[in-house]
Amino acid sequence: MQIHIREIEAETTYAIRQQVMWPNKPLAFVKLPKDKEGVHFGLFKDSEIISIISFFKNGNSAQFRKFATKVSEQGNGYGSILLNHIFNFSSNDSIEKIWCNARIDKALYYEKFGMIQTSKTFVKEGQTYVVMEKTRAIN
Repeated sequence: MQIHIREIEAETTYAIRQQVMWPNKPLAFVKLPKDKEGVHFGLFKDSEIISIISFFKNGNSAQFRKFATKVSEQGNGYGSILLNHIFNFSSNDSIEKIWCNARIDKALYYEKFGMIQTSKTFVKEGQTYVVMEKTRAIN
């Protein structure tokens, strides 16, 4: 078995986004207006894409969005490998803060990566989210 991560087109993320995050919504629901401005990564097990994440830079801050791993592959560490890739990817730039809108029930997962919960929360489609962030000093 070979694991590798590579940059992919936004369209390649859509099926996993829908299957994992919003299976009862149409595919159009998981598309982002600014998908073309992002950098999208896929984690492949052999030749099968099993985890995806989208990265959007804005000045010295960046947001990752639509982070999802196929349900059949969850719990095997693939998402963690991909998330660490994003943190490494952002450290090669002048990114001072990386953040995400985390489903509240996933906040502890992100805390394992040094992210902290902010006081900002919101509800979308009945799902509660908290804004989480990780900052670093730039020398």
